[in-house]
Amino acid sequence: MTVTVGQAPFPRPAVQQWLRSQLDDVRRSGAGRLLTIRGRRQAGKSTAVEQFVDSSGLPYVYVTGLFGVPEREQLAAATEAIGASRAPLPVTAPGAPSSWRDWLTQLALSTADGPVIAVLDEFPWITGPGRTGIDGTLQAVWDRVLEKRPVMLILVGSDVAMMERLAQHDRPLFGRVREFVLPMLTPGEVAAALPQARPTEVFDAWLVTGGYPRLVIELRDAGTSMQEWVRSSFGDDFSPLVATARLTLDAEFPDAETARRVLAAIGAAEQAHLPLGSIVDLLTDDPVSRKSVQTSVLRSLHLLTDDKRLITADLPAWAGSTRLRRYRLTDPYLRFWFRYVERYVDTIARGRGDVAVAAFDRDWPSWRGRAVEPIVREALERLAISDPRLTGVETVQPWWTRDGQVEVDVVGANRERTLLLGTVKWRDRGGVTAHDMSALAQARARVPRSSDAELIAITPSGEAPEGATSFSAGDLLTAWA
Repeated sequence: MTVTVGQAPFPRPAVQQWLRSQLDDVRRSGAGRLLTIRGRRQAGKSTAVEQFVDSSGLPYVYVTGLFGVPEREQLAAATEAIGASRAPLPVTAPGAPSSWRDWLTQLALSTADGPVIAVLDEFPWITGPGRTGIDGTLQAVWDRVLEKRPVMLILVGSDVAMMERLAQHDRPLFGRVREFVLPMLTPGEVAAALPQARPTEVFDAWLVTGGYPRLVIELRDAGTSMQEWVRSSFGDDFSPLVATARLTLDAEFPDAETARRVLAAIGAAEQAHLPLGSIVDLLTDDPVSRKSVQTSVLRSLHLLTDDKRLITADLPAWAGSTRLRRYRLTDPYLRFWFRYVERYVDTIARGRGDVAVAAFDRDWPSWRGRAVEPIVREALERLAISDPRLTGVETVQPWWTRDGQVEVDVVGANRERTLLLGTVKWRDRGGVTAHDMSALAQARARVPRSSDAELIAITPSGEAPEGATSFSAGDLLTAWA
């Protein structure tokens, strides 16, 4: 499969292979398949599906939902789309459908001569907020007609939580849908896009682009280093690096101003992750309003973690209390954007991108040293499946004391005990020093169930004191091989 941005193809085979296998089942059985594809906005879902239907050789209809548009207009657009594809559906009934039931019935009738494909993109927008939408109607028509016809119906959406709910037991489509999640590009896929980049440069590129296909390809096509691409992008307020987050956030949060402020507070902070109290401190210094602000922040954090999946709530290893919870942006690109772009948007628009460049040049090394820690932990957890250095490790988490004075970057554990403690030093020059390992050894006495834990070092070069187990950026990158 290829995700295409502009004219630039990007290989991502998984979703295309999955769609082909589902279509093979439709052709073989003559029965319908109801599929959902979900993933963050800008992940390349629509491009992947469009390429699939174009290459299928079958009649198809591709409907794109319209944000905030009444149901009758959504239906009119869906009806117009029936004849708009490169391989239109055969028209089997006179007149325009007057309801979604009619539209779906017409879809069923179009299978008289063989299999067809229908795509409802941005399905949450078609369904619309505050109404039951078409999923109940779809369930009825699916059970009665569509499931027995050679139709492949694909529902695509960027509202991850809403798309997940479609398949839950209390929803009309429960037990009928087959799901696929399309994430942003992994560090391994970024490495494939930047074949000349060293492993450290791959992780740097992933931290800045977040794996957004469009941004990765913009960086690739620039033909410069990541740092030079960032500096050049800051000179244009319409550059993809500057504009993509703004467009994404406008679509995600048309009305939720407090949620945007909470995102900005966490994303722009110097620390990698913040406790609740620190977030509230960043939003108000008025003791009178503090309680109401905290209530509003908690409500927004629920939206951002459970519904939007833009915030991750971390707990330290072996935590016995949720009071130790800290929050961080899940998306590294958004974190980069809030740190280096959002606060300078007006400055960049005035032609003073140099101010943003100066901020980037000043603290990029320290920022990336903290920002890289979550992906390091993910890499180690993936490697634990087969790397003998991580034998027995089931989870990899951070750890910190209640007052935040002592932190450990990596705690690898199983259900009974801590197997290893690690320190991450993401430095351009040098690696983990003997002093760093000594500090880690002292922390071992404070981390629960860690009395005999092995100490490991993680650094771009893999440089560590003699005898210490170490992991380099190259080692970590193999987690996505």
